[in-house]
Amino acid sequence: MWTNKVRRWLAVLLGESESLLSRRDPPCLICGTPGGEQALPVCRLCWAKIPWIADVRCSVCGRPEECQDCLRRERTYYTKNRSVVRYNDHMKEWLALYKYRGKESMREVIGPMLQHAYRLHRMAEAAPAVEVLSYVPLSRQRFGERGFNQAEQLARELGQRTNVPVLPLLLRTQHTGKQSFKSRSDRLRDLRGVFAAEAQGTAWIREACRRGPVRVYLIDDVYTTGSTLNECARTIREAVNVKAPVEVCGISWAR
Repeated sequence: MWTNKVRRWLAVLLGESESLLSRRDPPCLICGTPGGEQALPVCRLCWAKIPWIADVRCSVCGRPEECQDCLRRERTYYTKNRSVVRYNDHMKEWLALYKYRGKESMREVIGPMLQHAYRLHRMAEAAPAVEVLSYVPLSRQRFGERGFNQAEQLARELGQRTNVPVLPLLLRTQHTGKQSFKSRSDRLRDLRGVFAAEAQGTAWIREACRRGPVRVYLIDDVYTTGSTLNECARTIREAVNVKAPVEVCGISWAR
């Protein structure tokens, strides 16, 4: 249930003014309507369409309802995931503008929104740790098609707003088809061995672990079954040393 308390908290988090209806001169980055919310470069109508996730029902994946995927998973290498919005038709259109139609200015909308998921993590009473942001890598083929890695761009947007450093920790060694069209079992099979550890980044994490716990926030655009996050977390933890005090948490824009 959406509450006034959550609305006020989001306004403060995103640097909004006291009035949620205040306008800006720049046009909305979604529809082009003049003026927008001060929290994000979008108009009032587009702002009203954002399905924020305020109530978390699954403590593992951050889903706003009961989750069968987390119950079925044999082993979870990541600690937990938190997402910003429900992946409804409006949010699919926003992401399509960004990923598939090359509108890179959408990072100015989606990037700041990730602060909501970051805050949900911080509210979970986690033990103090050195924090690092990283991201899910693209294959060379996918990067060539798209020209940018949206997860990396979003990680850097979040890093600028939280002062948490961004480190590349993973390489994608194989190209896989689009995961959104595959079943859960196909995802699990296709992703096995797809990622490798990036040497310099994991060496930094390993050294930091000698001084205390480290928490890696892995950024991605959409969390579906958690297969990608789980495989990335397994790769990072095994490269660093699973006994080291390092945990991997997911921050995804949509769930």
